[in-house]
Amino acid sequence: MGTPSGWRLIVLRAKGERIADIEYQGAKRMSAVPQDRRSPPFANGAKDGAPSSSFGERRWGEGKSDGASLTGPGQASRRTPKRRVVDCEGMGNGFDISLERLTGIGVPAVGGAVDGERPPLKGGVNAPGVGASSGNRAGMGRSVAAPLHGQTQDAGGRGTFYLETFGCQMNEHDSEKVAGVLLARGYKQVESVEAASVILYNTCSIREKAAQKVFSRLGEYRFSQKQGQIIGVLGCLAQQEGEDIFARAPWVSLVCGSASYRKLPQLIAELEAGNRRVTGLETDTNETFETEMTRRDNPWRAYLTIIEGCDKACSYCVVPFTRGPERSRASSSILEEVRQLADMGYTEVQLLGQTVNSYADPGARKMRFSELLVAVAAVPGIRRVRFATSHPRDFGKDIVDAMEAVPAICEHVHLPVQSGSTTMLRAMARTYTREDYLEKIALLRAAKREISLTTDIIVGFPGETEKDFEETLGLLDAAQFDGAFSFKYSPRPNTPSLRMKDAVPEEEKSRRLAILLEKQREIQRARNERLVGETFEVLVEGESRREQQWSGRTSSNRVVNFTSREEESLGDYVQVKVTAATPNSLVGEAVGG
Repeated sequence: MGTPSGWRLIVLRAKGERIADIEYQGAKRMSAVPQDRRSPPFANGAKDGAPSSSFGERRWGEGKSDGASLTGPGQASRRTPKRRVVDCEGMGNGFDISLERLTGIGVPAVGGAVDGERPPLKGGVNAPGVGASSGNRAGMGRSVAAPLHGQTQDAGGRGTFYLETFGCQMNEHDSEKVAGVLLARGYKQVESVEAASVILYNTCSIREKAAQKVFSRLGEYRFSQKQGQIIGVLGCLAQQEGEDIFARAPWVSLVCGSASYRKLPQLIAELEAGNRRVTGLETDTNETFETEMTRRDNPWRAYLTIIEGCDKACSYCVVPFTRGPERSRASSSILEEVRQLADMGYTEVQLLGQTVNSYADPGARKMRFSELLVAVAAVPGIRRVRFATSHPRDFGKDIVDAMEAVPAICEHVHLPVQSGSTTMLRAMARTYTREDYLEKIALLRAAKREISLTTDIIVGFPGETEKDFEETLGLLDAAQFDGAFSFKYSPRPNTPSLRMKDAVPEEEKSRRLAILLEKQREIQRARNERLVGETFEVLVEGESRREQQWSGRTSSNRVVNFTSREEESLGDYVQVKVTAATPNSLVGEAVGG
């Protein structure tokens, strides 16, 4: 797909300083480009178990997007060309859509959690849905970071790099930072490992299968690594395994955790200078928030990490070991970046953190999380503010009050419960009881503004009895979740649950998961059917190959597939009346269209 004549990419360094214009001379495809940013991805504690395999296909508009920040003559806002086309099979069904497809780039977000690896933010969520699956969704599964196409800038004598991402939305956002750091130093991103002098895998370690996938990928280089080619492992698996990765895959020469991404150019330079192996495995550092440049891959929504790490110490969770202790970013830095994003044309931002509502402002203003939400929503140009993922212990009425008072704060909360049994919650070290959690639900349901609620659930945790499981099913009835991501427990290294007795057999885990998924599916169907006849504002995120069919999201994060006689523009807001509903999405028609 060509880029409109006269348009160019503006590459920004942190604090908004322009460092380069990348002109497009008949580029065949649209590019993802660095834009100012300094943050990591989205999570809520560690993802706690193995996801089920029946989440449902990716919906319209879900999945990693690849777009360019474009400015044209006399135009300050970001706009992408119309008429992206995506394969689809029918209204109300799942659609495979990502801007890689929309723009024709041959680097698609590979379908599905690598075998259903994890939803958003280790515990986070993007859209209400049941379970998890081998179908991809935003922030879940494996994707190949989109390269710069049509780049006329000289690589400055630096090498080329290939970057592939496994896991959650937090990792996807980290990869935006990694790409930005390398591009700022003159490296050029390429589409294939064959063309790369540096091959990087940003990894997930939330469960064993995720780690196995990465080592399987690394095994492909046992006999095929090119002379001088650098292979690096980044992210959670790098932090978890450390230098042991060198023993399992001796051809790997770089191991780097998320807190050390700013040092990547230096680490690569050391290897190019002759060093055999280098590591960057710090965890307790605030440098994770400030990278000199972040390439933004999502053309509609900008992500900002406001808190990194976790202090909750849940007995199944690996995040404290892979992401380190909680560190919050100063509110002044966050708001400065939000203003820059608004100036670029972004109207929706999402605040990220493993436990985002545990935010504790280290700056002079000492903002509470609820106050930060209000301040972000007050930035001129910002129309929607999302956040993920919240921990029940730190979720208070002040957050609900902020959502009621400020329409720009989206009415969706992802609040992982993990189990409906107080016995299991204590074994998981979740710091709350079933009754405590239901009190949080009551706060949300009592709000004047209807707030959609999604959650995470683990089945088959060590010691879980049939009675415990029945209590979890009962919680589904009581809470009436709009979406749930359900997982079979998977033991992880360095976690207390690894030493627990009374393991639940795999077959029993599968049985319980299937029962839970079916029950939640029916709850979602009923909750969505209540919305038939209502009209919602929808941010247009996808276009079907079928004539006059589009997709987008409501402020409550529901996916809507709709028809319109108008020529809608991706990134625009339209009013859509709901005409039908499925468990995972709504179907509608544009009002006046």
